[in-house]
Amino acid sequence: MEYQERTAAPDSATRRFLTGAGAVTAGSMLANIAAYLLHLPASRWLGPEGYGAFAALLSVQLLVAVPSLALQAVVARELVRGVSSEALRSLGRRVAMLVTLVAALAVVPVSLLLDTPVLATAAALVPGPVLCLLATEQGLLQGSERFRALGVVLALAGAGKVVPAVGVLAAGGGVGPALAAGAVGVAAAWLVAGRIVAVGSRFTSSVGSSDSHGFLGHETGPGSPGPRSPGPLSPGVAAVLAAGQVQLVMMALTSVDLLLARALLSPEDAGRYALGAVAAKAAFWLPQAVGTVLYPRMADPAGHRGAVRSAVGVLLGIGAVVVLGAAVAAPLVPVLVGADYQPVAGLLWAFAALGVVLSVLQAFLLATIATNRTVEAGIAWCGLVLTAVVVWFAPRDVTGVLGATLVVVVVTTVVAGWRALRARPA
Repeated sequence: MEYQERTAAPDSATRRFLTGAGAVTAGSMLANIAAYLLHLPASRWLGPEGYGAFAALLSVQLLVAVPSLALQAVVARELVRGVSSEALRSLGRRVAMLVTLVAALAVVPVSLLLDTPVLATAAALVPGPVLCLLATEQGLLQGSERFRALGVVLALAGAGKVVPAVGVLAAGGGVGPALAAGAVGVAAAWLVAGRIVAVGSRFTSSVGSSDSHGFLGHETGPGSPGPRSPGPLSPGVAAVLAAGQVQLVMMALTSVDLLLARALLSPEDAGRYALGAVAAKAAFWLPQAVGTVLYPRMADPAGHRGAVRSAVGVLLGIGAVVVLGAAVAAPLVPVLVGADYQPVAGLLWAFAALGVVLSVLQAFLLATIATNRTVEAGIAWCGLVLTAVVVWFAPRDVTGVLGATLVVVVVTTVVAGWRALRARPA
């Protein structure tokens, strides 16, 4: 398509963009729904003690996945700048090797900290390197604006992790075998993703790639600024580590209370806390699109503060509905997962409130990325340390751990918000 034809049809580009964004959103939602549905059979079939170990190891798995989140962003960015897919896959392999080393060194300490079997802990950490390889393929899809394919891969990755694990649990398997089955499913998703990327690359090379005529205006036709100059030939691991700071602190904040509950509470109470934490994570992940939609306005100095206020307002509105829904649904907890979890039913609304506050904190951290400021991330790191300290000295029961965590997260969010709204964008 010629440049003049593309610029004459902005509605077509908008429709393509919205279709792609919808596909990614649908894929992410399917993956998240699958992840949350895993907790229902696991909590029932494993019992409070077994489920407590299972949920704690899943939280560790989320922390190990942080490098993959940063890697996808770096791969997509560098692909747009002209770095070859071969160089980016090499970067993915180097990051995967680093994660493998860290995971291997962490198996025994994590097993001792969480009082979980060594083999089960290893099974929880195995997907970390594979997720990096998968994230490389996802970054290639994202950078080439193949959003429909990216949505498919996201959904497949979620199903690959959950379906085999549920099958093992249904067959009577324990925590370790279920986590190992999930690792196999993630590896299968990576292989499928690589095939999707390869097939799409061959197709675009044979018919003329549409990636250079993407939604962001990188046209190379008449009247355009011409092709971009190549970026770095081989981005280093340091670029991924730098990009992962915000993801790491947010992941840590969403999981630290569950890990501390596992270490400080009785096995039964830790399992009950783990079930309540599902409501917190759901309340945190459900409104993720809010930050995504408003982020461009946050990056605009003229609309920065208004965008931040709008994001917080929408998140609090959605959060109020989620908290109310959690309170209304509380009586269903013992019906769905068993009477052993009855003590946590009345606290479900407070767990949801914790997730809502964390989502607001994430919006403030997005604002710091948009304005190229890092002070609010430092506040979040301080909040993480303070959470661990306060929870350690809190009463050793579900209410004590939850209350201490909620108070510290609220204070951290208020301070981060004050800084985000007070700072003047460059």
